[in-house]
Amino acid sequence: MKKIKRLRNNILLHPLMAFLLLTVFVIVLSGILDLFDASVTYNKINIKTGGVESTLVTVESLFNLSGIKYIFSNTLSNFVSFTPLATLMVILLGIGIMDKSGFLDTIFFVITRRVSKTTLTFIFTVICILSTITGDISFIIFIPLSALLFKYGKRNPLVGIITSFVAICLGYSMNLGISSTTSSLIDYTNQAVNVITQVHNVNSWCYLFIMFVATLIGAGIITYVTEKIVAPKLGKYEVEEETVEKDSLTRRELRGLIIAGIGATIYMLVFIYNIIPNVPLGGTLLDYSQTRYIDKLFGINSFFNSGFVFVVTMLFFIAGLLYGIATKTFKNHRDIFDFMSHSLDGIGKVIVLIFFASMFVSLLKYTNIGTLVTAALANLINNANFSGIPLLLLVLFVSIISTLLMPTFMNRWSVLSATVVPAMMTSGFTSEFAQLVFSVGSSIAYPLTPAMAYFVIYVSYLEKYDKEGTGLIKSIKYVIPYVIAFLIMWIVLFILWYLIGLPLGINTTSVL
Repeated sequence: MKKIKRLRNNILLHPLMAFLLLTVFVIVLSGILDLFDASVTYNKINIKTGGVESTLVTVESLFNLSGIKYIFSNTLSNFVSFTPLATLMVILLGIGIMDKSGFLDTIFFVITRRVSKTTLTFIFTVICILSTITGDISFIIFIPLSALLFKYGKRNPLVGIITSFVAICLGYSMNLGISSTTSSLIDYTNQAVNVITQVHNVNSWCYLFIMFVATLIGAGIITYVTEKIVAPKLGKYEVEEETVEKDSLTRRELRGLIIAGIGATIYMLVFIYNIIPNVPLGGTLLDYSQTRYIDKLFGINSFFNSGFVFVVTMLFFIAGLLYGIATKTFKNHRDIFDFMSHSLDGIGKVIVLIFFASMFVSLLKYTNIGTLVTAALANLINNANFSGIPLLLLVLFVSIISTLLMPTFMNRWSVLSATVVPAMMTSGFTSEFAQLVFSVGSSIAYPLTPAMAYFVIYVSYLEKYDKEGTGLIKSIKYVIPYVIAFLIMWIVLFILWYLIGLPLGINTTSVL
């Protein structure tokens, strides 16, 4: 068995090498597709005019002189502008001071002391699912924190990393109200409705009922797979540093928690007041040019959206700082800066991985391979002439497949909406249901694709805590049981909602 294990580790590709090979594959594939003049014509919504336009998509080759020039001239800028890089570095400053001050150890002790492992996993999963209303920032916050939560809870941090990652990915389509991602799709959905009938307004609670059911069942599924399949397979985690077992909080730790809690609460109240619209001297972080509240909050021009990473980092900083001062963890001001950089220790490997991941993601996007495949799948739906449940399943699997090469929700929906919405409405489904099926398919495939920008954060933290080393194939294998279970869950829910005619949410049905 030891020889087999050693052999498996020897052939296990390091994530860096895997991303590099994927990049080379994209370059070669783009050259081959360009050689054969691969192209697809599809119907696309023009969001400015509201009309449907016939659009031709072709492959941009990286296997020629112009492609090589693009690689060398844009790789650095693509890396610097790669969103996960900046957000991770900033968030880790706040996490570092919370960790080294002792705040995380203490708060996680309080949380885990009287709660069973299964209950804690379930609650943590629900929080991760609901956090997706904020968008991609959830990956940056919860993946590092989940590792520390499970580590301080005397559990394998790999289990926490996997659980948080799949909960956020699969939870992208599961919010009680309209999330920032869902809202970004609505404009295309409404324009696509024009092909069939007049535009109607989508209310913020259009998915309330089905999402309430899906969130509870989904969180239960993730908890079950984590506790019964993933955790036993990974086993216990051997902590290198010595830890002191404690049965209760000291007076100093309790005082630190109280002071940190008061400071964080005051900060949060000020922050919350400034995202309440139309109140005296408040609501300053909103973009009032938008109609829906979620767009005022997370719109492109929203002060809240542009500064949200810093807002969260400051919350972590305040909690860690006040706790450190109250418990006298900080001896002087130099300790504060040393502790802030704690989470950045050993971050070099993560940055190297992010560099190669950013190269792969940006080059794949440049080639239009994902757009080409998505457009071809849109035409498949248009030519299939399916209706009812077969059409529902076809749209679901088209969304899953297209996500693997083109993970960005809005970019794919701009390609698929002009086909999917009219096809499903003609078959008797509502436009809200059409968009929901697309979103669910996208979230199911999200944890499977290295082309998703934040996949590299997941792999990086697995590599950081896995003493045997990890790889892309190994990291994907961890999430497959969750994906299969969620696929079955959503197919069952969709068919039940369709056959029984249950409302999706308030004033919203699944069928016309």
